[in-house]
Amino acid sequence: MNIYADLFLTFAKVGVCTFGGGYAMLPILQREVVEGKGWAKDEELTDYFAVGQCTPGIIAVNTATFIGFKFKSYPGAVVATLGLVFPSLVIITAIAAFLSNFADIPVVQHALAGVNACVVALIASSVLKLGKSTLKDGISVAIFLVVLGLAFFVGLSPVLLIVGAGLVGYVARCLAGMKQGGEGK
Repeated sequence: MNIYADLFLTFAKVGVCTFGGGYAMLPILQREVVEGKGWAKDEELTDYFAVGQCTPGIIAVNTATFIGFKFKSYPGAVVATLGLVFPSLVIITAIAAFLSNFADIPVVQHALAGVNACVVALIASSVLKLGKSTLKDGISVAIFLVVLGLAFFVGLSPVLLIVGAGLVGYVARCLAGMKQGGEGK
């Protein structure tokens, strides 16, 4: 299949199958991009998520853009991004036209509550999968716990947390490398 068509259709599948925003798309992106297509490894996808979180826009859209760019430069980035957002655009337009008429109906409210619970479960599943592939040593676990605490209790900006974690990770790895280099002498 043409890579452009494959990029568009793969990301359109993600876009049409996902409810709940960018974070809810993460497990589906992981399944399609890593497990289904082999376009990225778990660690690489985690990097895309991290960079996508600290750049403007929705994390899933940014991730689609990165993956499209990886394969076909700017045209691939555009095609993958359009594939992801096109189904949402169509669905949101249709829902917006009718939801205001039905939003107060208890059945609709209960259905949306169920969808919201499902989205939380999908996000938790994604976090657990990514955690298994990312939190492999004490430095990573320590950074994770500090960032989790700062995000949850202090409410720092995700951009500050990501940049700070990147700097701490870099320094910690450099110091660990220097320590190992010094022990080998």
